[in-house]
Amino acid sequence: MLIASDQLKIVIGLGVTGVSCAKLLAAKGARFMVLDTRERPANLASFERDYPDVKVILGPLDQQLLASATELILSPGIAKNDPAIAYAVAQGVKLVGDIDLFCREINAPIIAITGSNAKSSVTTLVGEMAVAAGLDVGVGGNIGLPVLDFLSQPEKDIYILELSSFQLETTHELRAAVATVLNLTPDHLDRYDQDFQQYHQAKHRIFKGCKTVVVNLEDALTQPLVASEVKVMGYRLGVSDFSVFGLMKVVEQGVQREYIALAKQPLLATDKIKLPGRHNIMNALAALAIGHQAGFEMSAMLGAIENFKGLAHRCQWVENKHGVNYFNDSKGTNVGATVAALEGLGATLAIDKKIILIAGGDGKGADFDALAAPVKRLVKTLVLIGTDAQRIASIAPTTNAVFAQSMSGAVQQAAKLAEQGDIVLLSPACASFDMFANYGERGELFCAAVEAL
Repeated sequence: MLIASDQLKIVIGLGVTGVSCAKLLAAKGARFMVLDTRERPANLASFERDYPDVKVILGPLDQQLLASATELILSPGIAKNDPAIAYAVAQGVKLVGDIDLFCREINAPIIAITGSNAKSSVTTLVGEMAVAAGLDVGVGGNIGLPVLDFLSQPEKDIYILELSSFQLETTHELRAAVATVLNLTPDHLDRYDQDFQQYHQAKHRIFKGCKTVVVNLEDALTQPLVASEVKVMGYRLGVSDFSVFGLMKVVEQGVQREYIALAKQPLLATDKIKLPGRHNIMNALAALAIGHQAGFEMSAMLGAIENFKGLAHRCQWVENKHGVNYFNDSKGTNVGATVAALEGLGATLAIDKKIILIAGGDGKGADFDALAAPVKRLVKTLVLIGTDAQRIASIAPTTNAVFAQSMSGAVQQAAKLAEQGDIVLLSPACASFDMFANYGERGELFCAAVEAL
């Protein structure tokens, strides 16, 4: 079916993002329709009730229909390399997402944050810094509110957006005041045809038109090619410098103490950070560098770090049972996240203590080899669940591995294996969808199983 109009917009996907896009288009009086490849999307009944005059087409995408539009508005869960979408783009149809629609409507500055790991934690912490600095802030994107929902509220002083590679694929008009890629490790390779370069390129779209950049000096893959006039601030776990947030040692009353520092000036003792592990110090450094580039007051930022208790399901301390600490890192859905959790928590262990790691699920096509070294060094036993359990076991054949069919079974096995002073860590290195509704349900079931011990 061909619709001849030079003003037709087509929203592809009737999930949360697609509905928010349709809501905006309806409010603006635009001519549009909605497509979804599913036969019965969950939001269909409520959408048809709220927008009875909007045409909805379900099932396989029609390339001629898509090619008749002036603009396709793609939901993040749908790959832009779908043949029908690719055909329309080849015919000159513009492909955008909800982030571009948002950027067209607001004037306030945007802080844009992406990365393979820690982006939710850092985005949330930067948001708390902005609040502490007295700003009216909107935190959303890939966490919290879909960005277009902010348009029903008075405009904020600043927006802090966590952005996924899927969102960035269709983002052209971001022009962030501050942009950063926190880190890059292989993830979503099922989406990117096992091509890490495609994933890298999608992440680096965040820098397009940005005014300032924050780079992780310990990860060369985060450093973009930008014009010389773009200001750059770095951070690292090494020594600080004039444009680098880092660390330094200070002797106080004969005792050496580690501080976060800038320009070799101590700012905050790292032992004041409530969350354990070096990765959380790294997150604090990243947030400080971002907030500094945005012009936040230093005292407000340091206070926010001291008060930050972290996110649910992100290296979240659950309980101590019989001298064993249990940590829920269900949001660790890729290999890099689990490596960071192991290294971070491993640094807190006594010399003769170990981690019992609960891992497994759907690995999204990832290579688990990067887990081998930290597992061999820090893990006593692997307790493995889900589709890719055997693949994870194979990367560390000298480490004991046991298998479980449920989260409660995994926790019970881990508890039997743990000794006083050990850590039991749920950090799956995998997506949850083979066994659970989402990573939140997986983490909640872990916490419930720990409580039931």
